[in-house]
Amino acid sequence: MDRFAETERTAIKRASHKGSFERDVVYEILDEALYCHVGFVHDGSPVVVPTTHGRDGDLLYLHGSPGSRMFRILRTGVELSVSVTLLDGLVLARSLYNSSMHYRSVAIFGTARQTEGSEKLHGLEVISNHTLPGRWDHARRPSEKELRATTVLAIPIEEASAKISTGPPDDEEEDYSLDVWAGVVPLRLTAGPPIPDPAPDAIELPDHVRALLKRHRSD
Repeated sequence: MDRFAETERTAIKRASHKGSFERDVVYEILDEALYCHVGFVHDGSPVVVPTTHGRDGDLLYLHGSPGSRMFRILRTGVELSVSVTLLDGLVLARSLYNSSMHYRSVAIFGTARQTEGSEKLHGLEVISNHTLPGRWDHARRPSEKELRATTVLAIPIEEASAKISTGPPDDEEEDYSLDVWAGVVPLRLTAGPPIPDPAPDAIELPDHVRALLKRHRSD
């Protein structure tokens, strides 16, 4: 299916014209974001934890320590939410009330399952290459000891929606005569010059890092 079904949890109830259930739109935002926030309830209290992620098809992968509270709870199959937000700009209106932001966001609801064996290794590869494409083939792979010290969860992406805010300030008609500058200040994440490890035996900057810098310079 090209669209996610609208549910009570994913329905865009405020500014619904900014919402999208298109699968391609949701995945494009999810893939551009370098981290996500995972929400769940523990002992009656809400908890939200930031973490890295990676997507392969209709599966979202998370990884962390088996001893962490979040991973101990999520692997039991409790209900969870995953959200990402890309901040694209500040919208400065003539009034503070109408000032806002440009953003692209995604909300996912569901449950997670623990992976094992080849899927666990694949999930780590997906997360590594999501963070920096090409990293999995360049760095040392996890050892058996490191794999035992890592939990990888898979979340089927079945209930999701996106919300996107663009466009100029939306001022009140009477405010257009005010002596106040209005407009949009674009924002974006950029990569700075790499800082090499001060340890000896310096290695030349690898191609996948050079590609990241080139991509950020061309954006």
